[in-house]
Amino acid sequence: MQVEMLKYAQEADAGESLPGITALIRDHLCPHVLDIDIKGEYPGEFLHRLGAIGGFGAMVVPQFGGTGKGLKNAVRVIEDVSRECVSTGFLVWAQNACAWYLQNSSNIAIRNSVLPQIAGGKVLGGTGQSNAMKACVAIEENRLKAVRVNGGYCVNGTLPWVSNIGADHYFHVGIDVAGEPGLMIALVRGDCPGLTLSQNAHFIAMEGTNTFACQFKDVFIADAAVVSHPSEFERFRTRTKSAFILMQMGMGLGLVDACVSMMKRSNKTHGHVNRFLDDQAEDVEAALLGARAACYRLADKIDASPDTGYERDTIALRLLGSELSLKAANSAMLHLGAKGYLVSNAAQRRMREAYFVAIVTPAIKHLRKELHDIDSGCRVCSA
Repeated sequence: MQVEMLKYAQEADAGESLPGITALIRDHLCPHVLDIDIKGEYPGEFLHRLGAIGGFGAMVVPQFGGTGKGLKNAVRVIEDVSRECVSTGFLVWAQNACAWYLQNSSNIAIRNSVLPQIAGGKVLGGTGQSNAMKACVAIEENRLKAVRVNGGYCVNGTLPWVSNIGADHYFHVGIDVAGEPGLMIALVRGDCPGLTLSQNAHFIAMEGTNTFACQFKDVFIADAAVVSHPSEFERFRTRTKSAFILMQMGMGLGLVDACVSMMKRSNKTHGHVNRFLDDQAEDVEAALLGARAACYRLADKIDASPDTGYERDTIALRLLGSELSLKAANSAMLHLGAKGYLVSNAAQRRMREAYFVAIVTPAIKHLRKELHDIDSGCRVCSA
């Protein structure tokens, strides 16, 4: 295991996840992090620039405008961005998740037309799957309902929060269709008739993520906008779920890495007293190296055999990522002490970001419920 950890650590340090990403983050993200966090600035320009160098193409084959570098590369890109700003790392995940669903669609027209725009960052988009994922494991009821009509579906309902969207953005949603056993996955544009986007909340973190409540009132979803039909849902879910969730590890890995760096810097002047804290920099760093190695290894497995699922392994690792994020951010805040209370200090921001990593779907309680259901053999339902 130590040899494997060293191998993946060396791989992460061997070079950039993408050519030019270090300079891009330094020049076009770092100067905006405080405004993203405090003023709610949406980093749209950075996202477009990141897309242009391949930041959203790892899970998309070159035929549809991607780089085809695979899941591990997608995680590394999100990790690199999240090392500076988890809000922006979350948006990078959302864009990649949008591309990943379209890549696996049976709708060749969507893959030919919209997918290259998403993969290249020319058009931005998100994923409205939080409610659907929770509905699939009986945490809550699916909020979007559809009935079949001529040429498509009529959809009603409200999703409370969907991120990385806007009038000119795309996002996909999971919808209950009357009389059908599986969910329909549909691609929606923010300005489609009958859809209302409302920014009706303010957040202690993630304020710059373009997060909207989405009200569907007799929204027509044409057959041409269907990503996956209800009859395809089981296979689609098996093929997409693990990568969808594992990509979120990039947020946690980047955050923990940043926290370790803060702790080490603090120890240069306050190591004589920081040594009395429960979680030390070297211990958190060792846990980070282990989590990173496990994540990269699992990503390679999922790439090699996407239809296998690896669902339990992914859920367990994602849970570890949440728990480690909370531990690392708490320790970094304690290491920094009073300095961490400053609005401009990263320590308090990292605490807030860590709670997001732990609460964003699938949240810690969601992940533990799924592990319980799997291990007890009482899987609820698939739709």
